[in-house]
Amino acid sequence: MQYVLALDQGTTSSRAIVFDHAGQIQSIAQKEFRQIFPQPGWVEHDPNEIWSTQLGVAAEAVTQAGLSGRDIAAIGITNQRETTVVWDRRTGQPVYHAIVWQDRRTAGLCDELRAAGHEALFQRKTGLVLDAYLAGTKLRWILDNVPDARRRAEAGELAFGTIDSWLLWKLSGGALHVTDATNASRTLLFDIAQQAWDDELLECMRVPRAVLPEVRDSSAVYGDTDLLGAGRIPIAGMAGDQHAALLGQACMQRGMVKNTYGTGCFMLMNTGDTPIPSRNRLITTTAWRIAGRPSYALEGSIFIAGAVVQWLRDGLGIIRSASEVESLAASVPDNGGVYLVPAFVGLGAPHWDPYARGSIHGMTRGTTAGHLARAALESIAYQVTDLISAMQADAGLTLGELRVDGGATANNALMQFQADLLGVPVLRPTVTETTALGAAYLAGLAVDYWSGLDEIAAQWQVERIFEPAMGRDQVAELRGGWARAVERSKGWAAP
Repeated sequence: MQYVLALDQGTTSSRAIVFDHAGQIQSIAQKEFRQIFPQPGWVEHDPNEIWSTQLGVAAEAVTQAGLSGRDIAAIGITNQRETTVVWDRRTGQPVYHAIVWQDRRTAGLCDELRAAGHEALFQRKTGLVLDAYLAGTKLRWILDNVPDARRRAEAGELAFGTIDSWLLWKLSGGALHVTDATNASRTLLFDIAQQAWDDELLECMRVPRAVLPEVRDSSAVYGDTDLLGAGRIPIAGMAGDQHAALLGQACMQRGMVKNTYGTGCFMLMNTGDTPIPSRNRLITTTAWRIAGRPSYALEGSIFIAGAVVQWLRDGLGIIRSASEVESLAASVPDNGGVYLVPAFVGLGAPHWDPYARGSIHGMTRGTTAGHLARAALESIAYQVTDLISAMQADAGLTLGELRVDGGATANNALMQFQADLLGVPVLRPTVTETTALGAAYLAGLAVDYWSGLDEIAAQWQVERIFEPAMGRDQVAELRGGWARAVERSKGWAAP
């Protein structure tokens, strides 16, 4: 029997998971890596540390399952999106740290492009808003600020990639400079209707075509690797983490929605073979591309979700581990009128305010650590509910259920509050590692390990359903307080 190995390269850790043919987990390995904060609003990673941790956990997961490389039918890669790496094609060494999707250093560049009248062009062709978290602006910053980078890029000496491209380059020993359609669609340089890099966008962003990777399907045999020993293993699937999770959640029909609760929150609605332009400041994106046919999605991005719990632990020190937040929040009957807006790196959809900052509203002398913990957890659900409202308006569809995944879904109180706010059931699957599972599915499809999307959809199973129980008047009151708090957090930092 063979298995599929998924490499899940996230914002705070590198993970590897071995799946069997039933989509069940056989082993997991994970290792955190450094978060680098050179100055306020800047977030970086060491690309070589990402690579070493990812290779290490891949070998560990295979060994932990009692397997060797010959037991692996294919490898799939899923990755933190928008995080940008530029490296020397000859040496394979990065010319600068990876600039992380959370990084805000290019907010001013986005303002300049907007002031020059380019916003409509970018939105029409890429489906994206002009925001600092997208990869193209980060690439532009490296070209403009790293000595000699622009000249070398124009001469074809440098390679740009999101993390999928970087890992594929390293796994293939420098043979492959490739990305997939989902990651390409996060760069502000890719026309999602034409499914190609766009010269007009490249000129606007001042990016030379020579630095770009080749764009291929999300499910395809790109090449192979011998780095796990015992022969060469096909690398056969790649997708940005949220796109992979949409597939892993079996959201293959138009109107199906999943939300991933990770460092940030990312919600995608499958819109089928038609990209839907957003009127409510959401993103239109490529969901995946299989056999040359793209599927599309509407997406809402929340920058700080699970990271707010890390802040309670590391910043405030009111919990010792993330798992303690649920019991601390449960120590009070309600939020006591306290709202925490976790705009630590600005606000994402549907607000898109890079100058918003974190704030706490409604505190009194009676406010306790329990109220802060509860307000932090509730902030995640409020942000998700705002996205759902915008998404339903854009698509003209009414949500019937929300499929959820990610680490924070283990928090039952949060999931119940989410169902209460939405007024629809929240479904938590048996396998919550849906990001890695989606990458495994894409790889397995390419090597005929699975027969097709129908077989994959039949494997999805629900572990628990959270039914809404809160009255709609109470929901309206809570959301009204949240909306006031959000408005007071906007525009805090000076441009």
